[in-house]
Amino acid sequence: MVTTTELLFLGVAAFVLLWGFERYRVRFVRTDLVIASVVAGGLAAFVLVPGLFYSIGNVFDIRKRFVVASLIGSLTLLAILLYVIGRLRLLRTEMTELNRALSVDQAPETDGGTEQLYVVIPAYNEGDTIRSVVDSLPERVCGYEVQPLVVCDGCVDDTAEQAQYSGATVVEHHVNQGQGGALKTGFEIAIENDAAIVVTMDADGQHPADELDRLVRPIVEDRADYVMGSRYLGIDESGNGTVREAGIQFFTRVINVLTKSDITDCTNGYRAIRGLMLEDLTLTEERFSAPELIIEARKNGLRIEEIPVTIEEREAGETKKPQVGYALGLSRTILATWIR
Repeated sequence: MVTTTELLFLGVAAFVLLWGFERYRVRFVRTDLVIASVVAGGLAAFVLVPGLFYSIGNVFDIRKRFVVASLIGSLTLLAILLYVIGRLRLLRTEMTELNRALSVDQAPETDGGTEQLYVVIPAYNEGDTIRSVVDSLPERVCGYEVQPLVVCDGCVDDTAEQAQYSGATVVEHHVNQGQGGALKTGFEIAIENDAAIVVTMDADGQHPADELDRLVRPIVEDRADYVMGSRYLGIDESGNGTVREAGIQFFTRVINVLTKSDITDCTNGYRAIRGLMLEDLTLTEERFSAPELIIEARKNGLRIEEIPVTIEEREAGETKKPQVGYALGLSRTILATWIR
């Protein structure tokens, strides 16, 4: 004889199955129908095939059918949750790539008459400083024509207007993607325009343009493919706190151990890369990009050289780096890049 509880289970099963059927009729997404069918089938089996649950319970030494059903239900919900998380990540990736493609299309193509050095400047609400940063760039460095490229990463101020006023090529992300995402957009544009050398520098005025010559010379003289600036070999006037300084040195040591390197400053954004080598790097990190670039450079056999640079105090505004999640973000990036 069917109990009231079992009737309730059958009613819920019928409702879930009808819901899935209706969803499929409207959206024609097979996943909705499959999930509804699995859940409805499990509820119906609990009532109509009780022996199945007792058999499963015997395997795990569980005597009560409700406990077995709860266990199976929990595992099913976990599987559905993991599936949803995976779908959300996939959708986020697709949206990010669409956003990047739209931004890359904004950039004009250069005529290719001379070898160019692209200076990629990721910027997030740096309207107070970006103009002076772009204006400080020389027209040529080591015989290469300098092409400033500002990637406005979801800016809501006048960063784009100020950069355009100074003559930089400007592309905009309609949604903030983080410094790593902005750099990837800049790299794509530089690659499409056959940039001989790509330099990255911050938009806050901390990286002096008069040190560009020393930064790119090891590449020009074919001594290196990847040149990193180091505040610890040079001068650090950034005003970072003791905790942040200790963190940078700790993560630098971790990278040195994992990659058999001998660098001193793993988070410095003042760097130069041989343009042809950029296509060999697998870059997926949207925010904490500095460790990923270093590890990818080592894994792909790029010749790395570190030179002394000056890191000046910000000209205006406040740092955009997260305070709480910075160490966690660096840890995740280093581990994920190293093992992939």
